[in-house]
Amino acid sequence: MAVRAAVVPAIGSPLEITEIDLPEPGPGQVRVRLVAAGVCHSDLSLSDGTMRLPLPAVLGHEGAGTVLAVGDGVTHVAPGDDVVLNWAPSCGTCHACSLGEVWLCANALAGAAHVHARRTDDGTDLHPGLNVAAFAEETVVDGRCVLPAPAGVPLTDAALLGCAVLTGYGAVHHSARVREGETVAVFGVGGVGLATLQAARIVGASKIVAVDVSPAKEELARAAGATDYLVASDTTPREIRALTGKQGVDVSVECVGRAVTIRAAWESTRRGGRTTVVGIGGKDQQVTFHALEIFHWGRTLAGCVYGNCDPVRDLPVLADHVRAGRLDLSALVTERIALDGIPAAFENMLAGKGGRALVVF
Repeated sequence: MAVRAAVVPAIGSPLEITEIDLPEPGPGQVRVRLVAAGVCHSDLSLSDGTMRLPLPAVLGHEGAGTVLAVGDGVTHVAPGDDVVLNWAPSCGTCHACSLGEVWLCANALAGAAHVHARRTDDGTDLHPGLNVAAFAEETVVDGRCVLPAPAGVPLTDAALLGCAVLTGYGAVHHSARVREGETVAVFGVGGVGLATLQAARIVGASKIVAVDVSPAKEELARAAGATDYLVASDTTPREIRALTGKQGVDVSVECVGRAVTIRAAWESTRRGGRTTVVGIGGKDQQVTFHALEIFHWGRTLAGCVYGNCDPVRDLPVLADHVRAGRLDLSALVTERIALDGIPAAFENMLAGKGGRALVVF
């Protein structure tokens, strides 16, 4: 049966909303009818070549839906179950998995190389852009890519748990390890940045400074937990030091992936503090440091992949926060759109507008 999907034909090509033919689930696979899918910057990074995976592909990796059918050997979900998609399933056997660092699994994106579906009009083979191909009315995925949706969380909102919220929560709790009473700066107030602000508030940060190029995002940022808001400029690090007794924040979290923003986050961090980079930047984004400043400032600079999260472990924790009212998933969403609205959502993302756009099927 043909379903509608968002396909990127080649690097730099416009996104196409077209019909695709999905196979029935084979052994170990699950067919899911999507309820909602978040539009993430990683989808844009795949379409413009910042991230290199096989194309043409059906994009979308943050989603939730209902199981329609399962293949042989799938026992953890059944038809009718509500599920959250996990775009980076761990293999359990590689070196990173053996160390318990499942977010660095060497085989997490192996499924992206497989043929996922075919275009209805010309039979072109299509790959699942980031394993799960969530920008489609239905998808067929490896069984490891579906997790039971948490009870008590609206399924439309639960889609955000698959990437933005896990990443923002993990950046605070697992990577930067923010402690109660510490000060935090968050650079970039998109979907991940808003989730990061909420996570910093939940952990009890004493001051949370949000930084973005758009003045229009201040209300969003403060609603998520920001105590201060700065419009990004050349003087941002100096302004952050002024807000923190000339020291700088204990932790900076960069959610943009640009050299100038990473550098600003670094310079905004106090001596001995931690700078965590969540944003995915291209190879042309070169960040430079001189040896003396590395010694003098004693800061830690760390990358953060998928929030350094284990979705199986962390999804129930996030669900508890949602049910208790500490984590507001709907507050991350600034636009609810149809599948046809994804190209415009990409344009808004490039222009730095809004938080998370959510495709509602």
